[in-house]
Amino acid sequence: MDTTTPATSFVSPAQQRMVELLAKLAPAEGYTPSRLDGVKFIRSSRAHPRQAAMYEPSIVILCQGRKRGFLGDKVFVYDAQQYLVFSVPLPFEVETEASEAEPLLGIKIRVDLTMAAELLLQIDDGHTTAISEPQGIYSTPLDKPFSDAVLRLLEALRSPLDARVLGPSILREICFRVLTGVQGNAIRAALTYQHHFGRIAKALRRIHSDYRSDLDVDTLASEAGMSLAVFHAQFKAVTSTSPMQYVKTTRLHQARLLMLQDGMNASTAAARVGYESASQFSREFKRLFGISPVDEMRRLRTGSGDASPQQPEPPAPPRYVTTT
Repeated sequence: MDTTTPATSFVSPAQQRMVELLAKLAPAEGYTPSRLDGVKFIRSSRAHPRQAAMYEPSIVILCQGRKRGFLGDKVFVYDAQQYLVFSVPLPFEVETEASEAEPLLGIKIRVDLTMAAELLLQIDDGHTTAISEPQGIYSTPLDKPFSDAVLRLLEALRSPLDARVLGPSILREICFRVLTGVQGNAIRAALTYQHHFGRIAKALRRIHSDYRSDLDVDTLASEAGMSLAVFHAQFKAVTSTSPMQYVKTTRLHQARLLMLQDGMNASTAAARVGYESASQFSREFKRLFGISPVDEMRRLRTGSGDASPQQPEPPAPPRYVTTT
């Protein structure tokens, strides 16, 4: 099902300005680091078919172009009218609409969990009660206060001085807007272990911290304070996959990064992320990404495929793997 319907295609002056800024701030395909830690610019000059990805807790705002994300039977649209918030790291499938004439342009902001926790202490208690279990991902209309803050952030990131002095306070404002919106309860639950969702968020952080080790479902369920049956059911409700499949997906995404960015061969990367069998790693890699590890390396290095994934960035303490 499609969880949101894109709004009108009207382009506001603010959006036009964002596109102008991002065209300069994001000159290369894929992710471009900004002058602030945890903030990256996005560009894609061609359409990409549906493919596997792993997103860290983050806010993704597109100012031009469109992506569709798939999580189980849910479809999330994010474009110039909708932004996406991930409250927990999630395996995801994404397709991209873009072209040379009208490239996809956007900005990704890692959710700083320490900042979020500090802000939650200052937010009115009236925002703290969720009626139902939160979700791991939300697609939300881009309202004027949020849009204004994003535009001010982009303007500040043009200048080293503005980025250093003004950038952190604008990021804090953006985090505040998210926490007081419909997504706020999910981040709150993830931080405070409220609801089943919060306990699953704890298990996800454990997996991303220790994915190389021999994790088992019994241990994860026990640490989450759930019976095995409840843990399985709630884990799938949040991630649309089973606990051990999630562990496998995390390992494969991390191995892909090691191969691309550290130049590791497939067998070394497989061993580094916890695989004992290189042939099993190759089979599972091809099943997830639709291409063998060797062919994937060739595709990414020659620029014939999707934009390269970025180095994982930890919200603290675990590391989350991310791709475009």
